[in-house]
Amino acid sequence: MTASTHAPDRIDLRILRALQSDGRMPNLKLAEAVSLSPTAVLARTQRLQREGYILGYEARLNPLKLGLGMMVFVEVLLDRTTPNVFDQFKAAVQVRDEIMECHMVAGGFDYLLKTRMADMLAYRDFAGKVLWQLPGVRETRTYAVMEEVKNTTQLCV
Repeated sequence: MTASTHAPDRIDLRILRALQSDGRMPNLKLAEAVSLSPTAVLARTQRLQREGYILGYEARLNPLKLGLGMMVFVEVLLDRTTPNVFDQFKAAVQVRDEIMECHMVAGGFDYLLKTRMADMLAYRDFAGKVLWQLPGVRETRTYAVMEEVKNTTQLCV
């Protein structure tokens, strides 16, 4: 947190919980939910956005309806772990829409990717044309998801 940022109080946390449940909640309904005036809630929400507690708002789309029903996690091991290779890999991953998440991890590999595809044929095409061509990739391990047991973006605040 920066010097101008302060820790959220209990009312801020109630606002954050409510907005996680419904990011489109009108300010008046949010004010009622946290027992504050609409003006006070708006000011707090704007401050929480300004201070980086709220990163943005988005619609959660149904991947099945959009033909992207197959989720695949991929472990990536790079051939070298130098700042230059890391930077090249990160830049290349940023421009690939199929890669939903990319995390540098500690352990037996360097990155964990979360991808969405139509099916295994689409993943095989992606692996050959994109994944194995990313800068520095030495080895990958693929984990196709058979059942999505839990999927949430909500933080426990």
